[in-house]
Amino acid sequence: MQLLLVGVSHRTAPVELRERLDFSARGVDRALVALAGAPAHHEAAIVSTCNRVELYVACDDAAPAQVAVHHFLSDFHGIPGDQLAPHLYAKVGPDAAQHLFRVAAGLDSLVMGEPQVLGQVKDAFSLASQLGCTGPLLNKLFHSAFTTGKRVRSETTLSAGAVSVSYAAVALAKKIFGNLKGRTVLVLGAGEMGKLTAIHMKSQGIGRLIITSRTAAHAAALAQTIEGTAMPWESLSESLAEADILITATGSTVPIVSRTMIEQIMKAGRQRPLFIIDIAVPRDVEASAGDLEQVFLYNIDDLQAVVQENLSKRGTEASQAETIVVEEVDRFIGWLNSRGAVPTVVALRQRFEGIRQAEMRRLEPKLAGLPPEARARVDEITRLIVEKLLINPTEQLKAISDADTVAAYSDALNRLFGLTAEDASEESTLTGRR
Repeated sequence: MQLLLVGVSHRTAPVELRERLDFSARGVDRALVALAGAPAHHEAAIVSTCNRVELYVACDDAAPAQVAVHHFLSDFHGIPGDQLAPHLYAKVGPDAAQHLFRVAAGLDSLVMGEPQVLGQVKDAFSLASQLGCTGPLLNKLFHSAFTTGKRVRSETTLSAGAVSVSYAAVALAKKIFGNLKGRTVLVLGAGEMGKLTAIHMKSQGIGRLIITSRTAAHAAALAQTIEGTAMPWESLSESLAEADILITATGSTVPIVSRTMIEQIMKAGRQRPLFIIDIAVPRDVEASAGDLEQVFLYNIDDLQAVVQENLSKRGTEASQAETIVVEEVDRFIGWLNSRGAVPTVVALRQRFEGIRQAEMRRLEPKLAGLPPEARARVDEITRLIVEKLLINPTEQLKAISDADTVAAYSDALNRLFGLTAEDASEESTLTGRR
C-alpha cells in the first residue's frame, strides 16, 4: 500500500484558482465518498482550507492513482486539466507524510506557526473517518500528524504570540494607518476567523468595532463577547459607510460586497479612504472594487509580506520544529515499512497453527479416552507452545524499519517454511484493511 498526496496551496496557486477548487462549495462529503470509492484508491481524506486543497489517498500504485486524482479534481470542479496541472504538486510515501506533518505543525502555513491549521487537519480527518473513507494507513498518518503538531506547540514557541492569518490582517492594517486608535472597523462574518480578527482589532484600541453577520444571533453574541456593536445584515451599506477598515471573513460562495456598493459609498461625500482586507476564500469582495479611487483592497495572498517578517523572526523555533517533524516522519515510515512484514507474519502463524491442528487430529484416537477437561488442556498447551515459539521472530520481523531488509527476511521465511498465499488468508483481518 502506498501513500499519495496531490494538492495546491498558497505557494503554488493564486487565490482565483483556490476559490474554484474549494470543496466546501460543492460538498466535501460527496467528494470524499467518490474519491475513496474510485478503483485506484482504498482510502481518502481531503484537507480544504483557504490556503490549500490537498487530497491524501492510500493506493496500490501511486503512478496511476496520481493521474486518477488529477482527473478527479478537474472533473469535480469543472476545471480543464491543462489549467490545473501547472499548479498541482504530488508527493509519495515519506514526502507526503513529511508535508502533512509540516502542515499540522504550522510550518507550511501562510503565517508560520498558525495554530488554527491543526484544528483544520483534525476536522478533515474526522469527516473522512465518519464517512468510512479512511483505513489503517490514513488513520496512522493523521494521528501521527496530530502528535507532531502537539509536540511542536508544546516543545517550541513557534505558535506563540501573533501568528494567525487574522493577526496578519491586523498587522497589515497597522502598516497602512499606523496607529489604529480611533478607527472604525467593520467585521463581516461572525465565524472563527471573524472572531479572531475582531479580538485582535479590539486589542489595538480602535474607536468602534461593528460586527455583522447573516445570522443576527451570531453577530450579537460575538459583539457582546468583545464589547462591539452588532448591526443588522440589512444595514450593511450603512455600516460600511461608517467604516475605515473592512475585514471580510464569511463562508459565502459568492461575493457579498460589490464594486457598485463601494462606489456608491465613496461617491456620497466620503473624504477618507476605505481599507479592505478580504481574508475569505472564496473572496467576499469583488476584485474590481480595488480599482476605485481611495479604496485599498487586499486579499489573503497579499499577506505574503507579513509572512516574510514572520519567517525571519521565527527562524530558530522553525528549526526546532523541523527536527520534531523529521523524528515523527521517521517513526511513521518505520511503521509503514514494518507493514510489509504483516503478510509473512500472518502466513507463518497460519502454517504453525495448521500443523498443530493436523497433529491434534492425528492424535485424536489416543486422546479419545481423556475427559473433556484434559483434552481442552492439551489443546491449550499446544496452542501456547506455538505462540511462544513464534513470539520472538514475529516481534523481530515487525520491528524492522528498513523495507529492503523486511523483504529479504520475508522471502527467507517464505522459502524456509514453504509459505503460500493461502497461509495469509487472514491478512485483511489482522491489518484492519477496509
